[in-house]
Amino acid sequence: MKKKTINQIIAAGILSVLVAANAESQTKVKTKEMNVNYANELDIVNQLSTQSAVVNMPVTKLLNAPGNEELKAFFFNPVKNKSALKGKKIAVLVADGFEEIELTGPVWYFKQLGAEVEIVAPKYNPAPERYGLVYPEMSNTHVMAIQYLQPVGWIKFDRTADQIKVSDYDAVFIPGGAWNPDNLRNDKDVIKFIQDFNTSGKLIAAICHAPVVLASADILKGRKLTGYWNIQVDLKNAGGTVIEESVVTDGNIITSRHPIDVADFSRAVENWLVKK
Repeated sequence: MKKKTINQIIAAGILSVLVAANAESQTKVKTKEMNVNYANELDIVNQLSTQSAVVNMPVTKLLNAPGNEELKAFFFNPVKNKSALKGKKIAVLVADGFEEIELTGPVWYFKQLGAEVEIVAPKYNPAPERYGLVYPEMSNTHVMAIQYLQPVGWIKFDRTADQIKVSDYDAVFIPGGAWNPDNLRNDKDVIKFIQDFNTSGKLIAAICHAPVVLASADILKGRKLTGYWNIQVDLKNAGGTVIEESVVTDGNIITSRHPIDVADFSRAVENWLVKK
């Protein structure tokens, strides 16, 4: 092995120090550039984002609000006939973004009356990755509840819309929530089921924003109905006659406007099914 002279060792040491210094300098430059880029990206993201504050509608607030005494009594007074709907089977068509009390309220009531209720959701069909949506794993088995604009929980569904038949049920009802109907009306299995259900003459009930799903199914021409105030023009455009009442029954279609109408809506469904 060739021995190095003292001068060579010193020269090698100086060179290594220079190389290290140069590398450190380059690292600092690159780190600075990365920090600048990161800062720029973070600034852009901040400009595209807003503060996290959500308008919501807690159930306790709704039930205890002045003017909603009858709605509160509906839930806290005992049901008189617990077998009124015994033998009846009801499907609830629902997707992500349903208004919580518009599902849980009627479902609770119908079960109190002895009905069998199944939650039916569209088959899980995530959007392409480029749309930037992130789905929780439970989206395969659950749908998301909201209170006005705020997500509040998940409910497990029993079946998917591609698995059901008209003959399986005596009635179908659709809760509202602004997002839920938009998800439902874009599902071909949901629309086909509603159309077939209407042809059969069986009961279809929809509350709040949900009547727009019936508009997409093209079954509103010549019908009297109601719905959330913001969608009433859509119902008129679909050929319906809008009536400003808490609940409207026209043949086999029952519609309602808002969570404050849940009691009237649920009783109307009960009365229709009891007569059949």
